[in-house]
Amino acid sequence: MNTEPTGDELIEALQRDFGASVLHSQQTRTGMPVLWVSREALTDVLGTLKTLNAPFDLLYDLSAIDERLRGHRHGLPASDFTVFYQLMSITRNRDIMLKVALNEDDLSLPTVTGVFPAANWYEREVWDMFGITFSGHPHLERILMPPTWTGHPLRKDYPARATEFDPYTLTVEGQRTEQEALQFKPEHWGMSRERDGTEFMFLNLGPNHPSAHGAFRIVLQLDGEEVVDCVPDIGYHHRGAEKMAERQSWHSFIPYTDRIDYTGGVMNNLPYVLAVEKLAGIEVPDRVKTIRVMMAEMFRITSHLLFLGTYLQDLGAMTPVFFTFSDRQRAYKVIEGITGFRMHPAWYRIGGVMQDLPKGWEKLVQEFLDWMPARLREYERAMMENALVRDRTRDVAAFDTTQALAWGVTGPNLRATGCNFDLRKQRPYSGYDNFEFDVPLGDRGDVFDRGQVRIEEMRQSLRIIQQCVNHMPAGEFKADHPLTTPPPRERMLEHIETLITHFLQVSWGPVLKPEESMQMVEATKGINSYYLTSDGSTMSYRTRIRTPSFPHLQQIPNVMRGGFVPDLIAHLGSIDFVMADVDR
Repeated sequence: MNTEPTGDELIEALQRDFGASVLHSQQTRTGMPVLWVSREALTDVLGTLKTLNAPFDLLYDLSAIDERLRGHRHGLPASDFTVFYQLMSITRNRDIMLKVALNEDDLSLPTVTGVFPAANWYEREVWDMFGITFSGHPHLERILMPPTWTGHPLRKDYPARATEFDPYTLTVEGQRTEQEALQFKPEHWGMSRERDGTEFMFLNLGPNHPSAHGAFRIVLQLDGEEVVDCVPDIGYHHRGAEKMAERQSWHSFIPYTDRIDYTGGVMNNLPYVLAVEKLAGIEVPDRVKTIRVMMAEMFRITSHLLFLGTYLQDLGAMTPVFFTFSDRQRAYKVIEGITGFRMHPAWYRIGGVMQDLPKGWEKLVQEFLDWMPARLREYERAMMENALVRDRTRDVAAFDTTQALAWGVTGPNLRATGCNFDLRKQRPYSGYDNFEFDVPLGDRGDVFDRGQVRIEEMRQSLRIIQQCVNHMPAGEFKADHPLTTPPPRERMLEHIETLITHFLQVSWGPVLKPEESMQMVEATKGINSYYLTSDGSTMSYRTRIRTPSFPHLQQIPNVMRGGFVPDLIAHLGSIDFVMADVDR
């Protein structure tokens, strides 16, 4: 393909070039073209999209759906399982999704790790959760579940509740088996035990090490202090969030979202409720949009303050974390005053927010806005301009935009490479197009830039919040829509129909039409999205949660080979991840 097709022309060009291999174009509420392709043409179609003049060069997501309980859908290929590939083009500011239909008796696809290296972990996750194999994969084995696990949890015939299992017991022999399964064998990962007559050291960093930032294990292959290679090991924090979404109503799943990136609070609610509102056809009032933006940016600041303190602590500075936690407490005073809760308010609702802003909220927020600018400048002067910090971070663990896109890196870590891509600007949602703010960028993509960018982002968040205070629209805090959940309480007390609706939607959940929707947001650690599939019931048929931290950890070996152990610690601190965001 020598042209640079856009929009519908892109679909037509793919259908022309690949003929019957591009089986069908599906209409959804995901906001992107969705194409069904044959298994045989998958790798070629992906390769073509990646090599366009304006390429789709970021594999944003790769997962699957067990279709067996939905039955055949008119006009779409017959499918027991569907594997989908979502690609993003930074240049075009467009996405495209490819789907492949699989029969239950032939669950196999070719690996696409040769086209997109970021596919490695995603394919392992699909194998782990669904039992779909990828021929040619360099290391296809479990990634979130223990290596001894039986079954594939996201299949529809796998139990969704603990009460459906036999009581758990662990014998001495069983414990020995589990421990042996976790023993690291270098040969299993293609590593040699020595080089030029010198033995390598294999060292566990984590899963209980303060620099691992959670239950995260990295096995290091060391030659002295040099990191020859490493293998990240995740899954210790896996809680089955996507499985739990299949047994919660659209409404009752909201509190679960807070606990994905547990430092992001209502920022996690936002992509979920926006995706549900797309399914429901709800347009929320401007007041709701502005309140959501204000509270999301408050949580961006609290998350970045936590990052800044632990980032500097990983570099050896012991006192900054006490200052950042003190400022974080001031932010939580505001959040608690408005929502009634601190870290996990679960405050957004389908069609609005839980309650209107309380009396005196402006004064509470303004006190924080007046306090923080001087503090951010002090952090820069005392820490980021400190010669020791600069020596420990400049040109350490650096990567460029091309490498970042190859590994699925988004958010501040991508912008630290100089790539100007922020969904709040490029694809405004919840009224972000009404706000004036800048997108901070780095130029080296190193540990220093990843820290400095986040300090600048806090400044821009303060600008956005100030505009919310100055220009908060009047109006309702919930949409006037029959699927707003729960309905406004005032009406519930006056009308029996609204009382009945309230009872049904809270106890059973709203009923949404069979459809698919997706919403991506610029979350605290990168792009976070919810891809929802409804089968016309009160619960999600499939909820796919794409988090930024998952691909960020996958990139670690690519960045750290040939580096040193202290640089690895600095890099881990600069990524800004929490394991709940990785493991879900």
